Amino acid sequence: MTQRPSLTLIGGGLVGALLARQLAQHGFAVEVFEKRPDPRRGGFLGGRSINLALAERGLQALRTTGLADEVLKRAVMMRGRMVHATNGTSGLQRYGVDDSEVIWSVSRGALNMLLLDAAEASGVRFHFGQSLLDADFDRRRIRLADEDGMQREHDTGLLIGADGAGSALRAAMNAYAPLGERTEPLGHGYKELEIPAADNLPPALVQQSGGEGRFALEPHALHIWPRGGYMCIALPNAEGSFTVTLFLPAQGAHPSFATLRDAAAARAFFAADFPDLLPLLPRFDADYAEHPVGTLSTLYLDRWHLDGRALLVGDAAHAIVPFHGQGMNCGFEDTVTLVELLAASPNDSAGVFAEFQRIRQPNANAIAAMALENYVEMRDSVADPHYLAKRALGAQLAERIPGHYMARYRLVTFTHLPYAYALERGRAQDALLEELLRGAPDVEAVDLDAAAAMLQARLSPLPVLRHG
Repeated sequence: MTQRPSLTLIGGGLVGALLARQLAQHGFAVEVFEKRPDPRRGGFLGGRSINLALAERGLQALRTTGLADEVLKRAVMMRGRMVHATNGTSGLQRYGVDDSEVIWSVSRGALNMLLLDAAEASGVRFHFGQSLLDADFDRRRIRLADEDGMQREHDTGLLIGADGAGSALRAAMNAYAPLGERTEPLGHGYKELEIPAADNLPPALVQQSGGEGRFALEPHALHIWPRGGYMCIALPNAEGSFTVTLFLPAQGAHPSFATLRDAAAARAFFAADFPDLLPLLPRFDADYAEHPVGTLSTLYLDRWHLDGRALLVGDAAHAIVPFHGQGMNCGFEDTVTLVELLAASPNDSAGVFAEFQRIRQPNANAIAAMALENYVEMRDSVADPHYLAKRALGAQLAERIPGHYMARYRLVTFTHLPYAYALERGRAQDALLEELLRGAPDVEAVDLDAAAAMLQARLSPLPVLRHG
């Protein structure tokens, strides 16, 4: 076997732990430095704890390292969006054509701990409670401090940063040679609440809400309460609870987090705008008062690496907003590409890092754009008649000409086609759907044979598809 260089990873979160395991399985000696304590000993201390939506790209990364089945044992299947309208009615909008196309709700903490165990079993050495202070890229050394302020130096070999949106390694790299960093705040924030398991709620309320078994709501769905410029979502947890997230403008006129300064104001707002959700939140006042408002931003970098010395991956390179459920999936897809390149050319890190950025950066930019668009779709369009008409027409075309039409959401979520391709193909398809509906009063009036012929004439066939 070609001699593998040693590697140092900064960050033992989801992407760092998975990448460490993959590298170790390919014969690399890997050490990981993580600023937080070991969550398996002290409990998981998250930053964001929004439930994660595991989709095909992330599952494929887990398959490459033998972990997919273990993760799915701890996940809850979500077939689609359960949209809760203002009049109290709800309806399921499927993500895919059937139960072969679903996403999975997973706990960030439980998944992180599983990945840490798997990486250690592959020979990775973890150092917890170690914060990166600075890096000497010329000497390939880093300086770290533990929780008591004791400092140490470490020779890095190749240095990879998987330390998230607030990456300390990115800051050190940017100080050494500017990376062209731009952060675009969304202007909206989030706050987490919780629906407890059904055992902790009145049975009549659970029955009225459509719950079953341990769950107070339909368990196999991502629930959305769209309200135009804002929304709530709820994702199921394996033990029966739901993590609820309120997304609101950070500032401005009511409603915003600036105007809902305390639990009493927030409760009155929920009673008016989410009357069916509020009774399911028995700890509403405490959760609202105790949980901080999280910020949401998109990170762009011109450069992800310093020649062959240091590289950023995952959120450290391309943090996005969470509205397509693809942040983790994109980061996991990064790891597959990087490991394949490093395994093929272990002694050409400069070439590998440059090729990694060439392949992944256009796709990271594409999913960033689609995540921003999906926020508007989730909080508003899912209840819009024109959106629903396009969705219905698209579903009919997908059934009639599957080789030429697949909804963008399915391209992103259930295939391995590049995000950049999904973005451009989705825009082309959407323009044709708009054209078809302009000439018809409703979906039923569209001539499907003529529509299918038009799409086949104007769009190239889809690449050979398969997921799983």
